[in-house]
Order: sequence, then structure tokens, then C-alpha cells
Amino acid sequence: MGIESLVIFLVIGAVAGWLAGLLVKGFGFGLVGNIVVGIVGAFIAGWLLPRVGLFIGGGIVGAIINATIGAVILLVLLKLVKR
Repeated sequence: MGIESLVIFLVIGAVAGWLAGLLVKGFGFGLVGNIVVGIVGAFIAGWLLPRVGLFIGGGIVGAIINATIGAVILLVLLKLVKR
């Protein structure tokens, strides 16, 4: 993995985490937390979405959408566990 790929990976994670924080009220983790939430969300979406038959296009926009869906799922689960 080159430095460019790593930067793109981190940017996608940050954007997805930020968007998920906006969609799920009450969660704001800062820059590093958003990156972590976005990256974990990308792994969740990469595992879950193909199993339910949902395929979103490729490219950076598709990666951000996938990671955001996964991050929202993660934040909702965290919210349920926190109660």
C-alpha cells in the first residue's frame, strides 16, 4: 500500500465517520475518532452489504457511501449498548 492509498483510506474514513456522526445524533468523536468509526464502518459494510444483496458502485463516492452505511450501523449499535 502506497502513501497515496493510505491518505485516501484515511480521508474516506474521516468523511464517512463525520457523515455518520451527523446522521446519528449525539455522536461526535473528533477527527481521529471519526476516522476510526469510518474505517470500522467500512469493514462492517464490506462484510454485511454483499450478504443482504446490496451493491453500491465503485470509486471514491461508492466507498464513502459504503463506509458511511457501516459507520451508521456501528453508531446505532453503540447507542443501543450504551443505554
